[in-house]
Amino acid sequence: MKITATLKTPDQTATLARRLGIVLARGDTILLSGDVGAGKTHFARALIQSLLAMPEDVPSPTFTLVQVYDAASGAEIWHADLYRLSDPSETEELGLPEAMEQAICLIEWPDRLAALRPQDALDITLAATDVEDHRILSATWSDPRWDAKLNDWIS
Repeated sequence: MKITATLKTPDQTATLARRLGIVLARGDTILLSGDVGAGKTHFARALIQSLLAMPEDVPSPTFTLVQVYDAASGAEIWHADLYRLSDPSETEELGLPEAMEQAICLIEWPDRLAALRPQDALDITLAATDVEDHRILSATWSDPRWDAKLNDWIS
């Protein structure tokens, strides 16, 4: 399945991220793709903040590779940025395969996962347009559990 939306402001992007956060549960993995500056971290930050009991800073994990948060629901949220990885085996050292089974995971630069890429993940691609601050969001999935979760996501 596929959904596409044009987001005209950073606030629209954040709103969509928060709306997605509402339906996420342990074992849900979101793979965020797009060029540098496309809005992946902005999307992830808004989604993570929507799940926290108390507001806190959500920095980009570009240098730490992984940031872990505790959701108000009790689930862990893993935010990973795999841009600096050179080999998919490094994701195993980070504990990502286990996290994808037990936590809510947001993974930027998922191409670095190679064969470890989960087949049941939600793939979100953000692309800049010729208009300042406009983004095209494309969401694709094959696992039927996403059908109900995304039924009213973009309306």
